[in-house]
Amino acid sequence: MEELLPPPKKKTHTVVIQGQEIEVTLEKKLQVQRAGEYAFILDNGKIVPKPKQKNKLQCKVLVKADMGGHFYDGDPFWIEKISEEGYAWQIESE
Repeated sequence: MEELLPPPKKKTHTVVIQGQEIEVTLEKKLQVQRAGEYAFILDNGKIVPKPKQKNKLQCKVLVKADMGGHFYDGDPFWIEKISEEGYAWQIESE
């Protein structure tokens, strides 16, 4: 005698973004799990990656200064003496 089994339940995949539980596809759920829920935001009901913040990098440059170093053979890493009208490493101001 054949037994009637209930139809298999459809698997639902959900993720929590910004405190809201959202039903998504398996691929999207795996993507969110790999990157972490904190790496995504909701934009008009769609899950999108958070925009990355650009780091402002400030590097020191060699500039002419009132008091600074004089270099041996023009090598900025070999200071011969420090006196007036020399060079100094400074962060450029914009």
